[in-house]
Amino acid sequence: MPTQPASAGAMSHASRLAEVWDSLSRVTDPELDRSVTEMKFVSAVTLGEDGRVGIRFRLPTYWCAPNFAFMMADDMRAAVAALPWVSAVSVVLDEHMYAETINRGMAQGCSFADTFGEEADGNLDDVRRIFLLKAFQRRQEAMLLHLRDLGFAPDALARMTLSELDALTLDEAGALARTRYLERRDAAGPLAADALAFVTTEGQPLAPADFAAHLKRLRSVRVNAEFNGALCSGLLAARYEFDTTTPLKSQRPHS
Repeated sequence: MPTQPASAGAMSHASRLAEVWDSLSRVTDPELDRSVTEMKFVSAVTLGEDGRVGIRFRLPTYWCAPNFAFMMADDMRAAVAALPWVSAVSVVLDEHMYAETINRGMAQGCSFADTFGEEADGNLDDVRRIFLLKAFQRRQEAMLLHLRDLGFAPDALARMTLSELDALTLDEAGALARTRYLERRDAAGPLAADALAFVTTEGQPLAPADFAAHLKRLRSVRVNAEFNGALCSGLLAARYEFDTTTPLKSQRPHS
């Protein structure tokens, strides 16, 4: 039987590592609507030979909101566990005031309420929905501005259906904005093909006469998130003393 080339194992490891990082890139900070990898929250990924994956992450400050930290840890675990070859996922939060509690909950597969017990502050699903709607607003603004710049008038945008939006021929930036918007469109209502493409957070149609005011409200959501994102990036870089322009590298396990 022919011997497998030595490079094949390395390629397999590299491919799996790339898949893990790709899955993590789809997990967002709930408040910022930015990827945990883009924000450089993920500090290391390790692979075991039996399909085990280890993930370590850190946050900008020691006192970052524990509910956000738990959501990110849980979302990272779920995203990576969905890969068909993964047998187990370990997610560890470093240098945080609730790291021990969150890491114990992650290791035991507990919910937020079970992890924090009487300390749990509110329903995590309610918090998640609040920030999904904010992400919906930010992504809607990007889509509306792109289409406005292409010449679409407010009344045409107010009437546009999801199927019509999907059928538009867009450049790369527009196609990306559309994909990102549709990922969050269901936060405001069903995604039937004949549903309106652009609605309020309550699922109500946009009024063409209110279009400028609506964009102004969306802009305020974006500006607030961008400010918080810049603050988080600066605090993280200062805390861990790295250049924000230099990408982190995947780390292989020691064997």
